Amino acid sequence: MNNDLLTYNADLLKKQLRWLQHSYTQAREIGIKDHYDISELDIYENLSSRFARTVDFLIRKVFRSIDDAEFEPQGTLIDVVNNAHKRNLFDNIEDIRAIKDLRNAIAHEYIDEELEKLFEDLLNYSSIVIKISESTINYIKTQSSF
Repeated sequence: MNNDLLTYNADLLKKQLRWLQHSYTQAREIGIKDHYDISELDIYENLSSRFARTVDFLIRKVFRSIDDAEFEPQGTLIDVVNNAHKRNLFDNIEDIRAIKDLRNAIAHEYIDEELEKLFEDLLNYSSIVIKISESTINYIKTQSSF
């Protein structure tokens, strides 16, 4: 059961990652501007949503699934993140804090103008989330017990 859930979640993370990478590539081509047209805002809106979903899925589902498969006690979200850090799935724990803060800001911004203020951070941290997701997928692949 533990390994089946982990494999299932890893497959879903791969799909989520492809969509995040797609939106990230599109948004990077637009860059940071003083004004965005409606189609550019749509691209950033897609990136924002995909970023938030990927972060939630990665931390709440995949990291927890790894803990479960490795028989780690189910602790708090902080424990889950610390365990992922010990596995070297990401370099800097401060990045995870900033990513979670950005995810929360995205989830609570309902006005485009306010969301626009987050675009630069969104571009910067999307590349980090992509890297962490890839390293997590690789970790899961290389663990012989899974």
